[in-house]
Amino acid sequence: MPGPSRNYAKELERLIQKLQQEGKVPRLLLHACCAPCSIYCVDSLRREGIEPVSYWFNPNIHPYTEYRSRKTTLEAYAQSIHLPLVIDNTYGLRSFVKAVIDDLEHRCLYCYQVRLEQTARYAAEHHFDSFSTTLLVSPYQK
Repeated sequence: MPGPSRNYAKELERLIQKLQQEGKVPRLLLHACCAPCSIYCVDSLRREGIEPVSYWFNPNIHPYTEYRSRKTTLEAYAQSIHLPLVIDNTYGLRSFVKAVIDDLEHRCLYCYQVRLEQTARYAAEHHFDSFSTTLLVSPYQK
């Protein structure tokens, strides 16, 4: 029988309040799939007093021209609003295809898992207080 579910939104809210009481700005790493999906997230976080750092890690996007276009547009957007941006240039189409070829109907789960695990790893290694992703509000996601 599973234990009680955790309310991560409440936990994050408590963490943010604690950091703000200490006079600290919460450090949030925001995985970004593209610039258009980042706009709402960044604006909302900034209104809450959180200055996110955007993180590009999308090894599943193909064709490569789409990957490059999204990355370039995100770079321009980040620069225009003075948003720190970390780029992980891993382009993993070959490993993506190998991982999903036998179960194409569930490839989205693999994409989320790979991107969020890497984002969490980077956030932990670089001492961020939390991480999130634009994928949660993207109108383009299933």
